[in-house]
Amino acid sequence: MRCLPMGDNQAFSRGDTTPWLTIVGLGEDGLAGLGDEAKRCIASASVVFGGVRHLELAAPLIAGEQQSWLSPFERSVEAVLARRGTPVVVLASGDPFFFGVGVTLSRQIDRSEMRVLPAPSSFSLAASRLGWALQDSVIVSLHGRPLDLIRPHLQPGSRILVLTSDERGPGELARLLAASGFGPSRLTVLEALGGSGERETSHVAAEFSLTDINPLNICAVDVVAEAGARILPLAPGLDDGLYEHDGQITKREVRALTLSALAPRRGELLWDIGGGSGSIGIEWMLCAPAMRAIAIEGSAERAERIKRNAANFGVPGLTVVHGTAPGALAGLPSPDAIFVGGGGSEEGVMAAAIAALKTGGRLVANAVTTQMEAVLLDHHARLGGSLIRIDIARVAPVGAMTGWRPAMPVTQWSWVKP
Repeated sequence: MRCLPMGDNQAFSRGDTTPWLTIVGLGEDGLAGLGDEAKRCIASASVVFGGVRHLELAAPLIAGEQQSWLSPFERSVEAVLARRGTPVVVLASGDPFFFGVGVTLSRQIDRSEMRVLPAPSSFSLAASRLGWALQDSVIVSLHGRPLDLIRPHLQPGSRILVLTSDERGPGELARLLAASGFGPSRLTVLEALGGSGERETSHVAAEFSLTDINPLNICAVDVVAEAGARILPLAPGLDDGLYEHDGQITKREVRALTLSALAPRRGELLWDIGGGSGSIGIEWMLCAPAMRAIAIEGSAERAERIKRNAANFGVPGLTVVHGTAPGALAGLPSPDAIFVGGGGSEEGVMAAAIAALKTGGRLVANAVTTQMEAVLLDHHARLGGSLIRIDIARVAPVGAMTGWRPAMPVTQWSWVKP
C-alpha cells in the first residue's frame, strides 16, 4: 500500500485500497529512527497531527500543515475525521497500538482506511535495556491514570514496567511502594529512552531521592516485600482484615462462594446492591482489568468507605452510587450480573433487579434474616435456579479449651435469566 500524495483530495471510498491516514510511531531519536516509507508519508501529507514535541522532531520533513493536539482530545479526533480522503499523518509515541493514539482513532476509523508504521514501544526499549523478558513482565500504564492501579500487581518476585505521567511519577510510585510494605523493592528509572538524553538510575524504593527527572520516563520495579506487606492474594475471598469496614461485610468464605456463583467473565458489569464495604464489587473487578462494577449504597458513610477500599485494592474505577434500591437503580447501564447483599427484602428491589438484568445474566442474592430468606424461597419456587445454605463455624475459646462457634447461616439463591 502507498501513501496518498499531497493534493490528492478525492473522496475516500471503502473499496479504495489506498489508506488516507498513516499513523507513524516516533521515538526519541526522531527522524533518525524512521524508515524511508514513514519519511515519505510525512513529507507528502497535507496535514500532520501530533504533540508539540513530535511535531518539532519531524519538522524538517513536514511540508504540509501542522496541527498539535487539542484539549479535550476528542476535538482532535474530529479534526482528523474532517480530513478523511486527504493524505493525513498522525505522529504517535512508539507503538501507536500499545496504550497509544492508534487505539483511540481505530474506534472511529476502519482499519482499511489507515496504515500504521510503529516504532518500538517504551516498554520494549525498557525491557531491552534491562535484559528483562517482556512476556514475563507486568506492563502497567499510569499515564493519566490513578497510581492505585499498580496495587494488585505488587506480588513478591514480580517485575513490573510502569509508564508514568511526568517527572513526579517515580517519586509518587516510590512512596506508594514504601507505604504498602514494599520499600526494599528495586526501582529503576529509565528516562528519555532512545534519545540523546537517555539515563538509567537504580534505587531502593524506601530511599528514593532522585530529582530533575525527565517527564518521559518508565519505572522498572523488582518487587520485594517486607514482613506484613499488603499483598493482595490472587484468589477471591480476601482476608476481611484487608478491608475497612463497620461489620457490614460479606465474610471471606461466603464472598468466595458468592464470586463463584456470580461467575465473572471478562469485561462484564456487576451491580452490587447494598454495597456495604464494597468487597464483592472490588473482588469482581480484581478478576481482570476490563471488569466493571457499580456499588449501590444507601449510607453516605459507607459509600465513602467503599471508595477508599476500592482505591486501596487498586480498582479506583469502581463506581459508587449513593442511594437506595430500587430508586437508585434507574438510569444505570444494564448489568451482566447482580449481587443483592442488602435491602433485598425491601419492596420492589428484587423485581427491579430481575427486570434490569440482561438475558443470560446471573443474579445472586444472600440472606441472613428470615425476612430475606422468605423472599429467596419464594423466588426459587417461582423462577427456579439454585438455592444453598452456607453454614460456617470457627474455633473459639470455651473456658480453658476450644470449641466450634457457628456464624449466622447464609441462604444463597443464584439464578440465570432466560
